Amino acid sequence: MSFSEREKSDRPEVAVSKEEWLKKLESRDISRTCMNKLIMNYLVTEGFKEAAEKFQLESGVNPTVDLNSLDNRIHIRDAIMNGRIQEATALVNQLHPELLDNDRYLYFHLQQLHLIELIRNNLIEEALTFAQSHLCEAGESNTAVLSELERTIALLAFEDPVNSPFGDLLQPAHRQKVASEVNAAILKMEHQESTLPKLSTLLKLILWAQEKLDKKNTKYPRMTNLATAMIEEHK
Repeated sequence: MSFSEREKSDRPEVAVSKEEWLKKLESRDISRTCMNKLIMNYLVTEGFKEAAEKFQLESGVNPTVDLNSLDNRIHIRDAIMNGRIQEATALVNQLHPELLDNDRYLYFHLQQLHLIELIRNNLIEEALTFAQSHLCEAGESNTAVLSELERTIALLAFEDPVNSPFGDLLQPAHRQKVASEVNAAILKMEHQESTLPKLSTLLKLILWAQEKLDKKNTKYPRMTNLATAMIEEHK
């Protein structure tokens, strides 16, 4: 170890209090216009047309795209969130016929979601037939697909699949996950600036920065809840 390295290691760790940390944050001004643009970007990227229209009137911030262009993505998202997976798949094929041909993993997720809906509705024979005719081949050629398929088929082994170890597949959050994947794929096909809301990117940067500080064993007030911006004193 060099002298400079020993000198650094001998230095006492400087811990910043929560009050000092918050005071430093308050000194970093973010304009209202910038915040409004971030919100509008989130609403447009996620396809919340009605909210974007209202926010445009209230904030005066114009969206970067024609809000009517969100309609197709909204219809597809609503179909997925309401369990109408084959309808959603047909809408995707109408909008971008080549999308699911080029993204077979996304296509599998839609097929998997349809299988989940069959299981949810206790259509056991139809579910098994669908899995054999549409999904088994995909599982044979991709280990990741096979693992997901096995988890889905395992739902059939339980009288109450919702409360089984694989019950997360039957939760609304799983539909939302697939809907977000489809939304991002459509945005990419349409050459949008980004398939991820800028707010999401900023939150990921916070997590990345905290991870870097943790690796350096730095004591700092940590944001423990992104949804509420809760900051806790370092321990």
